[in-house]
This record gives sequence, structure tokens and C-alpha cells, in this order.
Amino acid sequence: YRSNPYQPNLLRDSVRRYLQLPADQTVLILHAKVAQKSYGNEKRFFCPPPCVYLSGPGWKLKQEQIKDKDVGEAGFQVCGYMGLDSMGSSLKETQKLSFEEQPDAKGFSCAKALYISDADKRKHFRLVLKLFFSDGQEIGTFHSKLIKVISKPSQKKQSLKNTDLCISSGSKVSLFNRLRSQTVSTRYLSVEGGAFVASARQWGAFTLHLANEHCTRSEFPLREGYIHYGSVVQLVCTATGITLPPLIIRKVTKQYAVLDVDEPISQLHKCAFQFQGSDHMYLCLSTDKVIQYQASPCPKEATRELLNDGSCWTIIGTETVEYTFSKSLACVHEPVSPVPLITALQLTGSRDVAMLELQGEYFHAHLKVWFGDVEAETMYRSPKSLMCVVPDVSAFGSNWRWLRYPITVPLLLIRDDGLIYSSSFTFTYTPE
Repeated sequence: YRSNPYQPNLLRDSVRRYLQLPADQTVLILHAKVAQKSYGNEKRFFCPPPCVYLSGPGWKLKQEQIKDKDVGEAGFQVCGYMGLDSMGSSLKETQKLSFEEQPDAKGFSCAKALYISDADKRKHFRLVLKLFFSDGQEIGTFHSKLIKVISKPSQKKQSLKNTDLCISSGSKVSLFNRLRSQTVSTRYLSVEGGAFVASARQWGAFTLHLANEHCTRSEFPLREGYIHYGSVVQLVCTATGITLPPLIIRKVTKQYAVLDVDEPISQLHKCAFQFQGSDHMYLCLSTDKVIQYQASPCPKEATRELLNDGSCWTIIGTETVEYTFSKSLACVHEPVSPVPLITALQLTGSRDVAMLELQGEYFHAHLKVWFGDVEAETMYRSPKSLMCVVPDVSAFGSNWRWLRYPITVPLLLIRDDGLIYSSSFTFTYTPE
């Protein structure tokens, strides 16, 4: 990185402008927690396919800047490549992504043809996303979270000893349905225009909560623990907050819902969702609509109900990772990566010298911590840890010295060349 091209005052002014109007650019990667290995010549594409969303006003701003230079519209298109880490940089194993703008102004793309072969002996891997502008300028490289490789969905009863395949309350899942095991017929549970739909292209990540069976929502907190068949659950869309009514999750065996099973649920299991308190009604899809389907009781076995294809879902855990940066005020030519991610803060020391440790990933020595528009003395410790001296409150102006009420400032990381990384973390000064 070039050393700081700014005089300190210029940099502080640009940080103030940013704080008034944050022109952030966000890259969001959604992917499944597990991937099934492909054997021989088959290609088991990752399902649901890894998706990338681009959001934030900074993308539009960048587009206008490039247009001003008169490269025309074509100079701005964002494109990318996604592949598995450590595969070298050969493009044949990576998939090209082109982004389309959605009604909510986010850019969207998904990698439908990625798979892991049995020649790859790893137990875990990450996805790597490289983004460029179509004029060739590199935006940066972004990584997914770790993905666990499995050979096939576990048929045996899950014990809670092997918890990395179990699904816990509060974790995120995706649900998909496949008619007669044909990949072309795959539909994902998703939310569009405020309604639940079955989409062939986009999938929603849903937070799966254990609900308490006999209580109203207000009386009881949502429960912790692993989810078992027979539990009452609540599915909440992570993007919109829209929720389905309480559902009882049932194990599916050969198109029957089995009512007397209470074992833990495992990745890629087939399951059905019965509306709680309903007369054998199940969550079902019919082409792209989500409907209720009435199951028929099984005459020979009271503990089974016959379902149709559309009410049998496959469940899989999902992850999201979000990278945010702002190039709007800096003349940045280098890629924005690695984009640091803060996961936790640790405060130590006394009122005279308080130290703050930032814990996270992708830290490096070219970063300074800023408390709002005040730069802090920063020490790089490792890619997972940065230390800084908490600035005295008087740095925010002399009138803060006689603090009567708390003041909260956003925490930013700023690279040597003026690139700003915002975070969801803040720091609060309280009166003595």
C-alpha cells in the first residue's frame, strides 16, 4: 500500500464527510455449511448454490465516477470469478459471475456449477471470490466461511456426539425441494415481495428457532439447543424478518411423514413441516407458490402420514459473511482486500490509559483504528488481533471534557491509503 497520501487534517475531514454520508460498498456471500463430494466423473453441484449480493450506495457512486471519466456504461459492470481455495488460479475450475441488478437495487449472482471432486482429500475448504470492474481494475478477493465436506447425508440416527452435522436453534438454514431427484426441478424456499415463494434461482437463509410448545410468543424466550424431529420451530427470513406460523418438523421416509421420531435433525435430511394445531396440513410448494397440503393418514400405521412430492424438503445449514469498505474518498488503486472483519472487543486498563483489543480476521499492519473522526494509536499483533489506545474524550472537542451523558462513536478501520472499513461496532464514553 502506498504510504498515507493525506495530511492528517485532510484525512480527518474526509472521515467526517464519510460519517455524514457513508458511501459503503458491501459484498455479501451466502453459502451452505456442508458440501457433498462428487465421486468418479459425476459433478454434484453445491446446493443451494453459493450466492453473492452487492449492496450499498458506494457502488453507484463508483459508477458515476467512472462515467465521468467517460468509459461509458461498459467500464463499470462488476464481474467476478468464484472457485475453491488452494486450487491455484486456473480459471477452468472457477466459475465466472456476472451481476444483474434486482428490484431492491442490489447486484446478484450465483455460482451454479461448483463442486468438489473425490480427488480433493480435504475435510474443509473455503470459497474464494475475486471481483473486478469490466475495465479490468481489480476490486478485491473475498473468502467464504469454512465448508465441511461430507460423502453423503447421514442415514444413521444422529447422536449429539457428532454435533457438527446437527442443526442448532438460532442457526441459519436453507430448504429446497427436488422432484424425482432431478436437479433441474430444484426449488428453494425464498421470500419475494413480502411473501414466501418457491424460487428456481434464489434461496433465502432462514433462522430456525426452537419455539416453546405450550406458550404464547411473549411469555417465553426462544429456546436453545439442537433441533429434534417433533419440535415446534419458527422459520424467520434473515433478510426481511418475515416469519411462517409455528411448524412441527417431521422426519420424512419414502414420502411418509413419521410422527413418532424425536432424534436430532442432521444436514441434508429430508423433512416436512406440519402447521401446528392444523389438521394434517403441511408446508408445500406448487411450481413457484408456497401452499398448504393436507396429508392423508396411513391406514396401516397410525404414526405415518402420506405426503406429496411438494411437501418433502431437504434441510441444510447455511452461512453468511459480509465485507464492507468505502473507496469514495480515497484514490485507491490497490485491491480493497484483505477486508478486515471485527468479531469482538476487549477493553483493558484504567481511566488514564485504556486499551482496546479488536478481535477478528484479516487484520494487517497497514490499519489504524479510528473512534469516529479521531485516530487512535494502533499496534498490529496478528491477523486476528489489533490493539489500540482509547483516545481521551477531549479529543472529540473541549466541550466533551465535562461529560454529562454518554457519547457513542462508531469504530472504523482505515488503511494507510485512506480506504475506510466500517464495522457494526461502536465505543461508548460514560461520565465518571
